[in-house]
Amino acid sequence: MSLRTDFSASAFAAGALACFVGFASTFAVIIRGLTAVGATPEQAASGLLAVSVAMGLGGIVLSLATRQPISVAWSTPGAALLAGSGIVPGGFAGAVGAFMVCGALIVLAGQIKPLGRAVAAIPAPIANAMLAGVLLNLCLAPARAVAATPAMGLAIVVTWAVVAKFNRLYAMPAAVLVAAVLIVFTADIGGISPSALWPVAVLVVPQFSVAGVVGIAVPLFIVTMASQNIPGMAILNLNGYRPDTRRVFTTTGVFSLLAAPFGSHAVNLAAITAALCAGTDSHPDPARRYWAAVVSGTGYVLFGLLAGAATAFIAASPPLLIEAVAGLALLGAFGGALMGAVSDVHEREAAVITFLVAASGLSWFGVGGAFWGLLAGGAMHALAKWKRT
Repeated sequence: MSLRTDFSASAFAAGALACFVGFASTFAVIIRGLTAVGATPEQAASGLLAVSVAMGLGGIVLSLATRQPISVAWSTPGAALLAGSGIVPGGFAGAVGAFMVCGALIVLAGQIKPLGRAVAAIPAPIANAMLAGVLLNLCLAPARAVAATPAMGLAIVVTWAVVAKFNRLYAMPAAVLVAAVLIVFTADIGGISPSALWPVAVLVVPQFSVAGVVGIAVPLFIVTMASQNIPGMAILNLNGYRPDTRRVFTTTGVFSLLAAPFGSHAVNLAAITAALCAGTDSHPDPARRYWAAVVSGTGYVLFGLLAGAATAFIAASPPLLIEAVAGLALLGAFGGALMGAVSDVHEREAAVITFLVAASGLSWFGVGGAFWGLLAGGAMHALAKWKRT
């Protein structure tokens, strides 16, 4: 069948829903992560634009080339990692250098099988514990928001909880909508310049440092591969698709690398939204579902044009309120990571140490807690394994 005859209304609806849910649910996390590593509002808007375009084009290219619904998304856990990393030497330019190294590592993981196997060989409880430790601080933000501003915090949390009971997909967009209404009536948005509403791609000359590579690039690479690319591939396999992992990882790595100088942190296989595009709701015929991922990718590119308005709006709002929205968006990922961390009794102690160190905010030599947590948990895992053998 041709591309035109493969297109269907159900695939269009599934793709449109996937891009709406994917963007509205976690764009606040992306902006929070970029600003935490030193991005100005203009650079954060550029980063949101770049990552939206990169994941949109990446999904379109892969889906049309393979005729499979390969959805590409930004690394939400990666953005949460940035939120807890702090500024590295060189400021945002140093972070951009780390983003480029991460993109190069993803390309290498696709081209060099031993590197991909090395990432897969990291014990799942330790990788999950690192992710849970990274997410903890943001997941506490809703409680902090309720304590600081009870009326607004409760309005957002209650909306999210009530809508989630009926349809979890719409819970975060509903919470974002309520937060937006509250911000309009309480924040000073009159001072936003009209020129700031349109995103402009800001080229950042990267700087490279050991602290940036060790503290951001390596943990970002591990989180992106372990919590996004591998689960994303599993979802595709579950729905009967077997794309070439080498091609998929290389393509997402190349798009990550190309978008990094404009502030994009990383793109990868989608997980939750991938299920929308690859499932039966997209189309009864598996051979025609790829159009859902194409529509989703097109939507991400269009949503990227809203990056300037979204960033300016968030910059004018109370930071704790935005962190609360980001925290709610990450609760599911945090719960899954925490369960995965402690499920194996033999790895539990190493996982708990990884979690505590990663969540502690520890910083040595400019390197954040995620790396040290991974190192501490890995050492404990090796010691326990040596003792058992």
